[in-house]
Amino acid sequence: MEINTLKKEYDLKKEKIKQRLKEFEEVSNQGNKAIFEELCFCILTPNASAKMGINAMNSLKPILYTGNLQDLQNALKSSGYRYPNKRAEYILEVREFIKNSLQFQLKEKILSFDNKDELRDYIVNNIKGVSYKESSHFLRNIGFKGYCIIDKHILNCLTELGILESNKRPINKKQYLEIEQKMKGFSSSIGINVDELDLLLWSHKTGEILK
Repeated sequence: MEINTLKKEYDLKKEKIKQRLKEFEEVSNQGNKAIFEELCFCILTPNASAKMGINAMNSLKPILYTGNLQDLQNALKSSGYRYPNKRAEYILEVREFIKNSLQFQLKEKILSFDNKDELRDYIVNNIKGVSYKESSHFLRNIGFKGYCIIDKHILNCLTELGILESNKRPINKKQYLEIEQKMKGFSSSIGINVDELDLLLWSHKTGEILK
C-alpha cells in the first residue's frame, strides 16, 4: 500500500469515519447500560469478526443482566458465536465485578480517571478477557480519543506501509505501546488524526467502517 493511495482513500471515507467517531461519543451519553454493553461487545470480538460480535450481543441483550452462565452460553451458541463457553464466563465475571465493586456505576468510575493511560491500565487489570487491544477498543467505542486498536488488520497495514518490520501481534504492554507510538508518529507525519487513521486502516482491510 502506498501512502498517496491511503490519503486518497481517506478523502473518500473521511466523512463516514468522522460520523462513526461522533456516534461513539454518543454511547457515553446513553449511560451505564450502553457502556456495559459496549464492554461486553469488546470482550466478544477477539479472534471473531465485528459482525459476529454484534450478532452475539443482540442474542445476549435480553438476558445480559439476569442470566446465569448457562443462559449466557446458550444465547451465544444460538447466535453462532465461535467461543460461547469461555466468553460467557468472562461476561458473567465482569458483570458481577461491576455490580459488586462499582454498583454498576461504570461511567462514574471511568470519568474518575484524569490520566487516560491509567484508565486503560485499570480496565486491563480488572476486567477479565480484556487486553490492551480490547481495552483500547472499548474506550474508543465509548468516545475516548487517542487509543490505537492494534488488531491483525492494523498490524498488516502498518507492515505493508513500512511502519513496522513485522505484523507479529504484541504479547505484552511494552510491545503494544511501542507499536501504538509508531502508529501515532505515522499519523502525525501524514496529517491524519490517529483515531481516524485507525478506522481508515481497518476499513481498508475489511471494506467496512464498523466498530
